[in-house]
Amino acid sequence: MSASANPVRGEAELRIAGETIVLRPSFAALVAAEGELGSLFALVERAAAGALSLGELVALFWHCRGETPAAITREHFGEAVVGQGLAQTTPVLRLLLGQILAGR
Repeated sequence: MSASANPVRGEAELRIAGETIVLRPSFAALVAAEGELGSLFALVERAAAGALSLGELVALFWHCRGETPAAITREHFGEAVVGQGLAQTTPVLRLLLGQILAGR
């Protein structure tokens, strides 16, 4: 099920349980994320201020994920993100937030 991200479409990759999960900030994904997290503008501001919570980061990634094996639940997904550490996840977050701001 591993796929490759297409940067032209604003996609990023995240490795979870040996799978490459493609994250894409589509309209539907962002609406779902905003429904859970509140304003995307406020989310971007919190991220820029270094005040984005781990739960918010995981929720944004979860809503932007593409095809994901059924065995990867949201809890498992969150644990895997935490297990990778901020050094691995920050570039993915930066790319997604850049795409949100650029409107691609």
